[in-house]
This record gives sequence, C-alpha cells and structure tokens, in this order.
Amino acid sequence: MLIERAYVDLPHGEGAAGDGWPWTVPCVRQLVEEGLTFRAPVTFLVGENGSGKSTLAEALAEGFGLDSYGGSAGYKYASSREASVLGGRMRFDPTREGRRMVRGPRTRRQGFFLRAETALEALSGERRTNRLSRDPEGMSHGEGFLLAFRERFAQRGLYVMDEPEAALSFSSCLELVGLMDELGSGGAQIICATHSPLLTALPGAEIVEVGEHGMRTVEWAELGLVDHWRRYLNDPRAYLRHVLAPG
Repeated sequence: MLIERAYVDLPHGEGAAGDGWPWTVPCVRQLVEEGLTFRAPVTFLVGENGSGKSTLAEALAEGFGLDSYGGSAGYKYASSREASVLGGRMRFDPTREGRRMVRGPRTRRQGFFLRAETALEALSGERRTNRLSRDPEGMSHGEGFLLAFRERFAQRGLYVMDEPEAALSFSSCLELVGLMDELGSGGAQIICATHSPLLTALPGAEIVEVGEHGMRTVEWAELGLVDHWRRYLNDPRAYLRHVLAPG
C-alpha cells in the first residue's frame, strides 16, 4: 500500500456546506471532517448514482497527480482540465513504502486513472506516447480496457478506476479481479468506484458504501446491490412487473 489516509487541506472558513457543491455532498462533508482511512490494498467505493463516489474517486486521482481526464501519473495533465476544487485540496498520509512517491516530485509517481466515459480518448493518448502497444481505436471498448489493464496496470502505484465494469463482459471482469489481487499483493493500491457485485467480491478488499449517510465500511453480503442482483436473478419478474407496461 502507498496511502494510509486521505484528507482535505482547507484554509479556515472554506469548504462549508453553504459554499455549494461539492461541499454539500455527504461523503465529501465526511471526508473534510474525518478524512478517509485505507485499510486494505484494494478499496471499493459503492453507492447509487449521484451518491458522490465518482466525485470522490476523481478527487483522489487528481490529488495523487493522475491525469484528471484519465491516464497516467508522472507527467503534467495531458488534457486541458485543471484539478477540481476538491482534487486540488486533497492530501495524503503515505505509508513508508509510499512516502517517496507521494512526497517526491510528480515524475516519481506511478499509477493510472481509468474513467469509463473518457477511457477511449485517454487510452488513445497513451498510445500516442507509446505507453500502449496497440491503438485502442481499432479495438472494442472492452478490449481497450483490457489492454490498459494488462500493459498500464503493471507497476507498484496508485490505480483509480471509475466503473471499469461498464465495458467488460463477465469473464473480463473476472480477469480484472485477478489483476487487482495481483497488484495489491505486489504493493500497489487500487481504489475503484463500482456498481459490480462481481468486482466487490474480491477477498480481503475493503468496501466503502457511499450515500446520504456519508461513508461507512460494509461487508460484501451486506451490500444492497448484492441483495438486489441476487433477488433479480432468482426472479426477474418480481422487479420487471414494476417497470414494464401491463400486457
């Protein structure tokens, strides 16, 4: 692991809920007040749409020096986007192993930020700088993701992912689970925002549920998404009758 805790460094009087978004988001409020402690090499952020998990994942990536648009660490942002107000204030308490990377110059940092909605453009940028062996534009979305996982998720570093399952089949998700386990065992750290009960089943991972309550650590079997998927697969009609027109 590289990071033990993330927190927000704010001047006195800034970041109050009255200042608007993102300070009104419950998980951001809790981050400001308490910070976020990491207890395992792999941390999953799980929550409904609009809960703030993607906002949190992006800010953690930006704070570490990963391209805010998606992509690698170790160089100036490839996109024209500046760090968000939250990402620009993000700070970390590193582990002994992560101290040189977190506190050193940007060029010492290793990692990758993969966000589903910008992945194709980000991966094309990786190809232009010879960080990928093939052009993702000539591949399916899922194949491009897997290429990045195999070739860019290879070093000890921080890997932040925002809904990577969006382009992956069942078997590809299983491949990603195996890669996460391998990376975590090798000293890397992974933070993944997801809706996937398959990914979150990784043994030993910490699951942080994000919602109106803020943030709390839960077990896989306690997740609402796990319960819903189990019920749906057992009897789809019990759910579909509420959303389909009669007849």
